[in-house]
Amino acid sequence: MAEPIRVLLVDDDPLVCAGLRLMLRGAPDVEVVGEAADGADVPGAVERLAPDVVLMDIRMPYLDGIAATRALAARRGRAPRVIVLTTFDADGTVIEALRAGASGFLVKHTPPEQIVEAVRRAAAGEPVLSPGVARTLISHVTGAPDARTRRARDGLARLTGREREVALAVAEGTSNAEIAALLHLSVGAVKAHISSALAKLGLANRTQLAILAHDARAGEDEDEG
Repeated sequence: MAEPIRVLLVDDDPLVCAGLRLMLRGAPDVEVVGEAADGADVPGAVERLAPDVVLMDIRMPYLDGIAATRALAARRGRAPRVIVLTTFDADGTVIEALRAGASGFLVKHTPPEQIVEAVRRAAAGEPVLSPGVARTLISHVTGAPDARTRRARDGLARLTGREREVALAVAEGTSNAEIAALLHLSVGAVKAHISSALAKLGLANRTQLAILAHDARAGEDEDEG
């Protein structure tokens, strides 16, 4: 039997943590290994508990969830996947969280079964957001400043042709299986191309790769307009 997915809860509201713990307890393949009440406590908790996934609140009294996510993404060695949970899904907050390195973004009123499935998908390295929601959120990264557009284009230029094709498909919110079918590759090859692109570009996850690809493409759209 596979080891359960280890989850760390980060929220300054004890009632929210209690509700999440109760919700996740019903999933046989998920184990809540600990809680933290502030982003400042996250590095130590991750070091002690080695979670696979962190469910991260944004608004906390000392260090907010976005800063804590950014610190985890910069951590040496294996970093857990981060799903940001918040009461409000303001577009700017969503994009800021994804740019910081979060694997996904959920509002706290998301149905319990969807939160459990999000934990499973994040642990597996798949995008937490549905393709439709991913496209909607990423589409808000428009009007990219010239410097960011140039950096994005330069980044894509460092990839092989096949890696660029995969990156652009990721930007559409496409799953690994869908990319494999589209590009006539195996799912394993798609995963390998994504891992290679992330390593070359110094990115934490496929969501950041999607945003970078979208930045580069948004710049092209503006040039054509």
